[in-house]
Amino acid sequence: MKSNEHVSVLHQEAVAALNVREDGFYMDATFGRGGHSQAILQSLGDKGRLVAIDCDAQAVAYAHQHFGNDNRFDIMQCNYSELINVARERELVGVVDGVLFDLGVSSPQLDVAERGFSFDRDGPLDMRMNQDTGVPVSEWLATVSEEELATVFKEYGEERYARRIARRVVEELASRPVTTTLDLAQIIKEAHPRWEKHRHPATRCFQALRIFINRELDHLRTALEVCVNVLRPGGRIVVISFHSLEDRIVKRFFRGTLEPALAATGSKKRSHKMPPRGLPVAADEKVSLLKTVGKAVRPGEVEINRNPRARSSVMRVAEKLA
Repeated sequence: MKSNEHVSVLHQEAVAALNVREDGFYMDATFGRGGHSQAILQSLGDKGRLVAIDCDAQAVAYAHQHFGNDNRFDIMQCNYSELINVARERELVGVVDGVLFDLGVSSPQLDVAERGFSFDRDGPLDMRMNQDTGVPVSEWLATVSEEELATVFKEYGEERYARRIARRVVEELASRPVTTTLDLAQIIKEAHPRWEKHRHPATRCFQALRIFINRELDHLRTALEVCVNVLRPGGRIVVISFHSLEDRIVKRFFRGTLEPALAATGSKKRSHKMPPRGLPVAADEKVSLLKTVGKAVRPGEVEINRNPRARSSVMRVAEKLA
């Protein structure tokens, strides 16, 4: 596989889980480079329809170039948390047969240094999914406190040495700006006391910054909530996640429990974290419109060997009740 070639994870399994009908209406909430969209279109007939969403302008441009001539296909540039608006504009609320989410970053985003997602390619420290909105990581770091940064590393990256690494980063920021990916990665690398085998020491911290700066957990929770309204009875939600925090949100939502909201570190926006185990769940946090379909699906050895980035993926499926 070429480094900049995007390979859709659990490709066949995800499309099969959607149970695609020839005349059905479907939404690919994370178009990326269209791997799943292409497979869905191959299963649709002339009366079928696929609406895709992506907040990345480069992904949308790719969609227009490679799928623009297919009358069954349409794409909107926005965050998937806005899918209810996309469906409403197309009069699809309550009639969609399936919605697919393939979370995280795509290979092109990781492999293009200018996007700032990668700790092994030098580029501006950006990490925004949509570069037309929000602030890059470098700007946020310029004003962050040690406590705020440590909390982000801990909550969004589950980094064991969050406090120690945050202290070192803030110390460095006090004397000079940190604006490139390799610069930040080197600081984290030097501050991390225990490296895991086959894992770069900056992995969890970069992941945490990406999730935080893009408000990924907020958007995921919102998207799942509105997705129920978009689906018809019997319609399915298929979610492929790559991070334990994402998967916990999806699992709890599918089981009928919404996690409470907490204030986001260093932001006025909401963020979401799972409550402690054993904590009672209030009655108004129940969702009774979904049932889970099958067990969680993970990639096999063949797929992992072909695409190592699939290693941490897990797919869950739910169906809307009548």
